[in-house]
Amino acid sequence: MNEDEMSVGIGRPPETRKQVGIKGLWIGVWLAFMSAPVKDLADGSHTAWATALGTLGLAVFVGSYLVLVFRPAPKMLNPFQVRVVLSFLGALAVLLSLALGTPWLVLFVYVSVSAGATLPLRSARWIIPAVTAVLVGIGLTGDHPREIITALVFPALLGGFSMTGVRQMILTTNQLREARATVAQLAANEERLRLARDLHDLLGHSLSLITLKSELAGRMLPDHPDQAAAQVADIEQVSRQALVDVRGAVTGYRRPTLPGELAGARTALAAAGITADIPADAPEDLPEKAEEVLAWALREAVTNVVRHSNARHCTVTLAPRQTLDGRILELTVADDGRGTSGTTPGNGLTGIAERLATVDGTLITRATNSRSGKGFTMAIGVPFGSGLGSGE
Repeated sequence: MNEDEMSVGIGRPPETRKQVGIKGLWIGVWLAFMSAPVKDLADGSHTAWATALGTLGLAVFVGSYLVLVFRPAPKMLNPFQVRVVLSFLGALAVLLSLALGTPWLVLFVYVSVSAGATLPLRSARWIIPAVTAVLVGIGLTGDHPREIITALVFPALLGGFSMTGVRQMILTTNQLREARATVAQLAANEERLRLARDLHDLLGHSLSLITLKSELAGRMLPDHPDQAAAQVADIEQVSRQALVDVRGAVTGYRRPTLPGELAGARTALAAAGITADIPADAPEDLPEKAEEVLAWALREAVTNVVRHSNARHCTVTLAPRQTLDGRILELTVADDGRGTSGTTPGNGLTGIAERLATVDGTLITRATNSRSGKGFTMAIGVPFGSGLGSGE
């Protein structure tokens, strides 16, 4: 079970049974403060009729509270419905507190927390003190008002305003998630436009020339077959060059780059719930072939971390290093997962080794923690200096 399965993302409703159970457990912990009214009902100090109505009122209160806090309010209720449910909770808290006594004043804490979790700050900043004031007013009419007010006022205020901060964090997280999706879509659109421009620049002139020469050859063919054959030869040459240009362009689009793979690794690890330390950029003077090999190796290494390691943290480093054989650029991917118990390399490591052989690179694998054998570290080195990049 990985961390992504265990966690319930901020601002997102639970999607699996495990996430429902986890979120329900957290909310259930806070419902433990309902012990005061439950104990009051169990003591038998009220009539049977009052106990039955109190039990029903408490069940309805808890159900309404869960409707508000179990999932983000925008996913469940519109603003009007939120205010209706909050008003109902407040009225029920007042009714039960006045009818059954001071142990029921704890319900106002839940009303305050619900207001902070579901209302905008401009509304919550006066509703939370108002709820607390009602709590104090009713508490003054009961026994031992000082102890009761001291025990409940601070939880009501602190809980309510704390939830306003949590709600703002949820909204900000959702906005950032939407902005990230928008940026990704804009980047994809820009890439499509760039591809269209490049193909137009590559093929527009060549196709126009082929069309003109084809028409010219057609007109020359009856009377001047030799000249027509020359035009056809030119057409063949132009089309072959166009094909070479297109293949070169497609190869450039398909070739992975190290900066792109670093960004992709950061996104993949974050999506898997793995804390990552990844450099922001890569050396600009790295030869094309060496960069391609490192990019493929990084992609494979990060894929292994996400799929197989069950790690919580992954560190990627990229730094030049001097060896006896010369200067190299070393890429290291280290995780704190369960490590590897096998000695036979898989297809991924075999592919990395084969690519490294084309640039005289090196591959070293080891346990991240040599004592416990936990974790897995992959160190990939490629020559980095003068005379580089000839490993074609």
